[in-house]
Amino acid sequence: MSYKLNQLTAISPIDGRYFGQVDFLSDYFSEYALIKTRAEIELKYLLFLSSQKISKKYSKKEISKIRKAYESFSLADAQKVKGFEEKTRHDVKALEYFLRSLFKGTSISKSLNWLHFGLTSNDINDNAYRLIVNRVLNSHIIPEIEKLTGMLKKFSDSYSGLPMLARTHGQPAVPTTFGKEVAVFYQRLQKELKTLKNSKLYGKFGGAVGNWNALALAYPAINWPRFSTKFLHSLGLEINKVTTQTAPADDLVNIFQNLIHINMILIGLNQDFWRYISDNWIVQKGKEGFTGSSTMPQKINPIEFENSEGNLYIANGLLETFSRKLTVSRLQRDLSDSTVFRNIGVSFAHCLIAYKSCIKGLLTITPNKAKILNDLNEDWSILTEALQTLLRKTGKIDAYEKIASKVRGKKLTQKEWTIIVSKAALGQNDKKILYNLTPSNYLGYAPKIRP
Repeated sequence: MSYKLNQLTAISPIDGRYFGQVDFLSDYFSEYALIKTRAEIELKYLLFLSSQKISKKYSKKEISKIRKAYESFSLADAQKVKGFEEKTRHDVKALEYFLRSLFKGTSISKSLNWLHFGLTSNDINDNAYRLIVNRVLNSHIIPEIEKLTGMLKKFSDSYSGLPMLARTHGQPAVPTTFGKEVAVFYQRLQKELKTLKNSKLYGKFGGAVGNWNALALAYPAINWPRFSTKFLHSLGLEINKVTTQTAPADDLVNIFQNLIHINMILIGLNQDFWRYISDNWIVQKGKEGFTGSSTMPQKINPIEFENSEGNLYIANGLLETFSRKLTVSRLQRDLSDSTVFRNIGVSFAHCLIAYKSCIKGLLTITPNKAKILNDLNEDWSILTEALQTLLRKTGKIDAYEKIASKVRGKKLTQKEWTIIVSKAALGQNDKKILYNLTPSNYLGYAPKIRP
């Protein structure tokens, strides 16, 4: 059976179930968007040759017409390019033929010998993908991460003084605060976000094998590396002057690795919040009409955190594959990277779905202060760290071992804690400190710790 593509027949959930969340990425990563970006680079190069007095000087009217050709490049235009590709079996050459046909019969047609002059396909493709990645990072990925980190900062500040039991190895440890635990994720994300914002993308514009062979032959008096640098800067890209036919993908891989790191931090956050919800330390606000379980009416599942976690793993699987594949190209290049580049949008889509789901999850939760404090005060043995530390301060080298033999694996009530303190070989001042100590105030600097 043959189907027309719609959200119910799509194989990928990006084009199906999740399409409504990331449909705007079609403006960047679709085949149409790629062809449009290629056209933008080809025509900007045509204009740049003119502005540098290498080719014909265009009139204001001609410049406007050329700019309009890439600024208003339509889906119908892209379909015509695909028609040329059926004959050429080469996507970039098909675009060149389309652009020639577009200006046929105009004054611009007389200067189309300068279209794609001295270039190879990767002078267009490598830069097109970098423009696309750069635009999506700045317009969508970074703003979404900033929104998420802003929410974490607000949580951290709002609950900086809320005492909470910390766990190490899943076991009760010593008290902390909810705000400080959230601050850990906020700080980690901020560091990676700063790196992402400062990342640079490096294009190439050196012809068939990166040596400017044809351009240097045609115009030996022109400094083509300098020309290429200026042109790439006009696109917002740096230049990699030492390349093969392709621009090394190390700059892209650095961004992919950066995103992998951000995503792993968020996986940790999703899992911790999932556990807090499971322990009823965090409560979720139910939505009218939402079903938590097909059989259990009382349930509100942490689906946003779970959905975020799953999409982050898919995104990272793709980003890791890109990182391994795109750093390797046989000799001058091979086409095995083509399908890999075409899937960058899929990984970015999963990233954005995950970030949005995490944000939705954060919008629905509130700390259950009563439950948090109840669980914190349930076992006073978590204060024995303080006791053994003061004993060691007075010279008791075996303080840890003696206390461990009495309390390890046991829960202490407040009364039992008081009895242990009363029998400790400590001065009255130290005992007074311990009598006044509670799970809610044994917090160290936690309420004041800020990123």
